[in-house]
Amino acid sequence: MPASLILASASPRRRELLASIGVASLVRPVDIDETPAPDEAPLAHVTRLAREKALAGAAGAATDQAVLGADTVVVLGERILGKPRDKADGLAMLAALSGGEHRVITAVAVNGPAGLLEAAVTTRVWMREISSREAEAYWASGEPADKAGGYAIQGLASIFVMHLEGSYSAVVGLPLHESAELLRRQGLPLWSGGLPPMA
Repeated sequence: MPASLILASASPRRRELLASIGVASLVRPVDIDETPAPDEAPLAHVTRLAREKALAGAAGAATDQAVLGADTVVVLGERILGKPRDKADGLAMLAALSGGEHRVITAVAVNGPAGLLEAAVTTRVWMREISSREAEAYWASGEPADKAGGYAIQGLASIFVMHLEGSYSAVVGLPLHESAELLRRQGLPLWSGGLPPMA
């Protein structure tokens, strides 16, 4: 099936999640400044980035082409945990998340014929205690180096997660329920055309 959506992200996980609901996408990453604005709350931050990515991805696109932008942040208290700067930062993140609860907020924005539509999802995640030996071994795997919060719930770190409340797919990188609704409102079918867009 030809791509009917531009994905303004280099994340292979987001492309795989879209493919899982029968939506082909043309990957067109955008380069925007992801630094939080002064006093910007995590929800406002992630929503702004998703919106900016969708709008930046629309540059040069056909007027009837839908563009999806998304962003995910891991939040401990009110502190945003980005991608680890180095090993020490990655280990510190795991230590901070160990044995407690944190939030993962993912925002998605779709720019298209229906205008700019957006949604955000917050998921609460509880992790068991992570030993320093486990944290060292996890870092050595290479998996956490480019992940927000220093872990991937769909990967090796799944053994650390005891429980979550909310959307699993949003923690991976894209809330599928909300994304599907936005795409259908933009006129895109799901299930490779088996589920028509909303009237």
